[in-house]
Amino acid sequence: MAGTYSQIYIHLVFAVQNRESVIQPSWEEELYKYITGIVQNKNQKMLAINGMPDHAHLLLNLRPSCCIADLVRETKKSSTAWINDKKLTPCKFNWQEGYGAFSHGHGSVPKVIEYVMNQKEHHRHKTFQEEYLSFLERFDIPHQDEYLFRWIK
Repeated sequence: MAGTYSQIYIHLVFAVQNRESVIQPSWEEELYKYITGIVQNKNQKMLAINGMPDHAHLLLNLRPSCCIADLVRETKKSSTAWINDKKLTPCKFNWQEGYGAFSHGHGSVPKVIEYVMNQKEHHRHKTFQEEYLSFLERFDIPHQDEYLFRWIK
């Protein structure tokens, strides 16, 4: 029987516009459940989701037909509308343009899940900027600072 078999693991990272720390502990779990629903409705599998008040991490197992850019765009658009409709932030919420997408092999999935789920502890020692730049370096991704997230000083 012919078929398509794949293991595509993508670690997504995206930030709140202007890196504002607006994702509150009181509703972040509900947000992550909502985002998980978006991913599942697109027939993709969420393996881990977590984040900080200013950014989110998702580890996904993707089907080969998935267009990452379309999935991220829909995830950000729908979750933005959800946050704004529920008036969870005092000002209009937006995700910042752009995102990071980092591929992983099957053997590293448990470590990446642990990394995503331990965001709060991890960021006690490293800023988001340091974290993101280390991803770009570790994955050997050429970049120009002016095209990275707008960092708040």
